[in-house]
Amino acid sequence: MRIYYYNYLITTQKTTTKIEFLMFSVIFPGQGSQSVGMANDLYQKFDVVKKLFNQADDILNYSLTKLIIDGSKENLDQTENTQPAIFLVGYSIFQLAREEFSIDLNKAKFFAGHSLGEYTALVAAGSLGFDDTLKLLRVRGKAMQDAVPR
Repeated sequence: MRIYYYNYLITTQKTTTKIEFLMFSVIFPGQGSQSVGMANDLYQKFDVVKKLFNQADDILNYSLTKLIIDGSKENLDQTENTQPAIFLVGYSIFQLAREEFSIDLNKAKFFAGHSLGEYTALVAAGSLGFDDTLKLLRVRGKAMQDAVPR
């Protein structure tokens, strides 16, 4: 099985063998990398992704999943929606690599993120919690959006 995400090969097959790296880093994207339908293929195929998306919907009390998978570009591009959406997708891919493909990402020497991606990096590194970060990014995104109305 080959799994691609936006033309990047994630894996060629499911394995129970842990993948070991001498040294590596994990880098997460920032705002501007969003598109309607992002991660839909992963949401449909992997329970770990579906579980995180559903958890996010419960935490935020609205369907971020629906917005990401088949919402309007206009709504997804609103900063209050974009920030939790990009965080959720990035963190879901991180968890997918760890849980589904047994890649030991806890051995990463560096976690980094571009702008908004710094929050995803902090959660991946264990410095912030998933639930609190999701709520924080919703509030942060709303504050940023209100500061510069369109």
